[in-house]
Amino acid sequence: MEIRSITLFCEPDFALADAARFFAATAGRFAPAVQTRRVAFTPFPGWWPAASDPGRVAETLVAQWQAAGADYLSLGPVQLRHDAGWLARLPDLLGVGGALFASAEVADTGGQIDLGRCAAVAHLVQQASRLRPDGFGNLYLAALAHCPAGSPFFPVAYHGGGPAGFALAVEAADIALAAIQAAATLAEARHNLVSAIEQAAAGLAAAAGDLAQAQGVRFSGIDFSLAPFPSSDKSLASALEALGLPHLGAPGSLFAAAFITEAIGRASFPRCGFSGLMLPVLEDNVLAARAAAGQVGLTDLLSYAAVCGVGLDTVPLPGDVSEASLTGILLDVAALATRLKKPLTARLMPLPGLSAGDPVTFDFPYFADSRVMPVPGRGVAHLLAQPAQLSLRSRAAGHE
Repeated sequence: MEIRSITLFCEPDFALADAARFFAATAGRFAPAVQTRRVAFTPFPGWWPAASDPGRVAETLVAQWQAAGADYLSLGPVQLRHDAGWLARLPDLLGVGGALFASAEVADTGGQIDLGRCAAVAHLVQQASRLRPDGFGNLYLAALAHCPAGSPFFPVAYHGGGPAGFALAVEAADIALAAIQAAATLAEARHNLVSAIEQAAAGLAAAAGDLAQAQGVRFSGIDFSLAPFPSSDKSLASALEALGLPHLGAPGSLFAAAFITEAIGRASFPRCGFSGLMLPVLEDNVLAARAAAGQVGLTDLLSYAAVCGVGLDTVPLPGDVSEASLTGILLDVAALATRLKKPLTARLMPLPGLSAGDPVTFDFPYFADSRVMPVPGRGVAHLLAQPAQLSLRSRAAGHE
């Protein structure tokens, strides 16, 4: 297990000197060590200078916060309540200094889905794909559906306002793999995983509590998502297959995803964010290989999102994927999140010049090689292509 990040949630005018003291105090406090230190602000349309050069403001913001000890910054989302014109500013902001993340809401936590906003975000995804020749710009952007404040993972992270706080995001797919490989039965696998999570989380929570008391900054919890790293011993797809799947994508995969997610839910720890499974295609070398072989597709990933974690993440798509197809994908994610009343995101990566089946290789240590995944159909049209905002009642509310 690794600590992927410690994320400070604060207002944009939080004192940089206090931030520097906080980040400095994290050094040597946790075992394992913290990989990155991050800051997440309240949604930027609420405080960004209206008449400004976006790029210059962003460069200054990144420089100031990196000097204070933050590796990455999240501007938070353009929410449904914000004017859609704010989306037009994002191409000038994404990835500034290799550090700036942002997001855009397509469904809020109140059950509203905005079809027009889905189309606008689809257009933004295409714009972001052209910021760099390799399509890397979308690493810094996600669409959000039913995502509250307080998740420490990027790009979803944002502050809900008020006093500053912090949370931990872990990279723990290896815990699941070890727990399952050591088990002779499903019951033993679940027991192993729950125990391993609780033991690891207890140590993290104790250290975080000491830090909170020393720095006067509230500790809001641990997002104990089973996030992977692109090596086979840290692959969540490997853990799912260790349950007995011939390969991820085969029948039984949905059960496997639900089984591991339910085990995380049984564990007792101060939780925040997703605290579920993360299946980012390009961040998990086994999942990337299954996608490259055509064994896992978009529909599979959406079905797993219904019972597990984050949604669609780092999904390599054809560079010429239509905005209508991207809109349809975002509508599906929004519907799942709203009906199931669970946070989901979509980080989609159209890759310029590449078509379905083409090899995907990035010079980036956190990505595995794969192939461009096909997108079936021509995209939404007719009623689904009309701008409208509507409410979908959740199953949790007892409405069918």
